[in-house]
Amino acid sequence: MLNTLLIGVQKFLGSMGFTAITPGQVIMLIVSFVLIYLAVVKKFEPLLLLPIGFGMFLANIPLAGLMDAPVGHIGEEGFQAGGLLYYLYLGVKLGIYPPLIFMGVGAMTDFGPLIANPRSILLGAAAQFGIFAVFIGAALLGFTGPEAASIGIIGGADGPTAIYLTSKLAPHLLGPIAVAAYSYMALVPIIQPPIMKALTTKEERAIVMEQLRPVSKKEKVIFPIFVTLLVSLILPSAAPLVGMLMLGNLLKETGVVDRLSKTAQNELMNIVTIFLGTTVGATANAATFLRPQTLMIIALGLFAFSFGTAAGVVFGKIMCKVTGGKVNPLIGSAGVSAVPMAARVSQTVGQEENPGNFLLMHAMGPNVAGVIGSAVAAGLLLSIFK
Repeated sequence: MLNTLLIGVQKFLGSMGFTAITPGQVIMLIVSFVLIYLAVVKKFEPLLLLPIGFGMFLANIPLAGLMDAPVGHIGEEGFQAGGLLYYLYLGVKLGIYPPLIFMGVGAMTDFGPLIANPRSILLGAAAQFGIFAVFIGAALLGFTGPEAASIGIIGGADGPTAIYLTSKLAPHLLGPIAVAAYSYMALVPIIQPPIMKALTTKEERAIVMEQLRPVSKKEKVIFPIFVTLLVSLILPSAAPLVGMLMLGNLLKETGVVDRLSKTAQNELMNIVTIFLGTTVGATANAATFLRPQTLMIIALGLFAFSFGTAAGVVFGKIMCKVTGGKVNPLIGSAGVSAVPMAARVSQTVGQEENPGNFLLMHAMGPNVAGVIGSAVAAGLLLSIFK
């Protein structure tokens, strides 16, 4: 009896995570705590950084096996089921979660400012230059084409798009790319203003834009159908993201399916966000994350986002000149698709120079155009490398 008890105690002690923890896992646990701190205390993109940070925390607990793949097949002798997060991660691996997130985003988005000022789409397109600049740079640094494409998409400042493309082209890089994409989205108020101020004059930042025209309900209903048809015919690989984005918007704008619209905005969006964030964070284990390559990805991602912001502002300056000073260049920075944070940053920087300046609705045009632009860019890269 005593021997049995001692063997049981010994077995229990051997099963404890303390006996198997590695220095790499300790580092990753610290990184996860930093992300949780930024989400909870600093409130940087908490809806995503918190589940990502906790998913990273769970995946790096030794012997927990939450991301372990199953062994054998159901019904066979010796079959062992996979970990909980392994099965939830299939929604990322199979490309299900990001389009569902896009449907929720569409249901919460007003495309009215873009419809009222179609020129805004040029600013949204200009801000995607960061994607292709870093794609080329990453390829020159030795990354493969699919890896370079996945790194470049960070410049779109659109987490679901980055996850969708990376899961298709370079799933082994999903952890660092997702952390970089959402971290830079959270840091928009810190990263963008210095770039915006460096590229514009006080006079340009103080420009007051004319009020946008009213947009009819008919225009708002036709827009998602037209955009889906046009983009999908030109670039079928972008249809999952753009189609679900526009479906969500159509649910909202028709006004006849309020229950569906509210579900897409709330319950569905919240559930998918939990699954997406937690499982993406769980891919960032010590073996895949703690490599020199990860630091390069984070640095390239920052450059992609900064370059996209700068390209949007520069194109805004061009539009300002062409229109005789009717366009405030600051709204170009909102062309990155961090909705609506980037638009709010344009508003904040503009009001610093002119307290009576209200750029938010004008900046929302390029902002929502950037969402479409990043999805189109992802579709283009996917069609090239898939």
